Amino acid sequence: MRCIRLKIQYDGTNYHGWQEQPGQVTVQGTLVECLATILRERPALEGAGRTDSGVHALGQVAAFKTEHAMPLDRLHAAVNSRLPPDIVVTEVREVPPGFRPSLHCLGKHYRYRICRGFLRPVFDARYVWHWHRALAQEPMREAARLLVGRHDFRSFEGRGSARDDTVREVRRLDIVEAGQELHFEVEGDRFLYRMVRNLVGTLTEVGRGHRPPEWAGQVLAARDRMAAGPTAPPHGLFLVEVRYPPEWEGEAETNFRF
Repeated sequence: MRCIRLKIQYDGTNYHGWQEQPGQVTVQGTLVECLATILRERPALEGAGRTDSGVHALGQVAAFKTEHAMPLDRLHAAVNSRLPPDIVVTEVREVPPGFRPSLHCLGKHYRYRICRGFLRPVFDARYVWHWHRALAQEPMREAARLLVGRHDFRSFEGRGSARDDTVREVRRLDIVEAGQELHFEVEGDRFLYRMVRNLVGTLTEVGRGHRPPEWAGQVLAARDRMAAGPTAPPHGLFLVEVRYPPEWEGEAETNFRF
């Protein structure tokens, strides 16, 4: 039995999130149907994490097991030839059979993009949150520093989640200028439902001057979603990278990349 790992990019605009759901078009479901056509078997495809409707990925990771002996280069080409234009597999590799994309993940990197300016962007409208008001960066950075570390992030968990353990470690929360855009770079071990979008929404309340920077620490301590800011819209969020220890990376010579 082989374990095949995929790295995937997708534009999430036309999908009801990552996770396969009855009656909904999802990224996972689209990939499963594609693989089933190629392998003549319906694989159990596991992802590193779920992305919401409208959220994008530059480096989602998924894996499946198969008895099929198709070479990796042929599998890679066959998958991409059948996928719609808003999904592409950027890497295929064989990894040890016990690999689990979510279980063995060391951490994830998300990026949230805000476009500043009076005119709304036309060509990037699906990938940025247009913000025509002023956003003060230094107060947001000061607030962000209060959120870095291992904390109970219950205040930033989206409604509808029922997790008992809401302690997570945010290893990086930087606000970076990129031309007309501000990028919120967020890295951590694990993330709660809509946590990154709620962090961004809370920081923008500071940036627009509605709250002082120290308010972010008060929100964290409250452990109450009602204490935090609004949820940033999904289309500005990208899953950039999922990280794994070397023992689950597979053999370099088995990789095939375009």
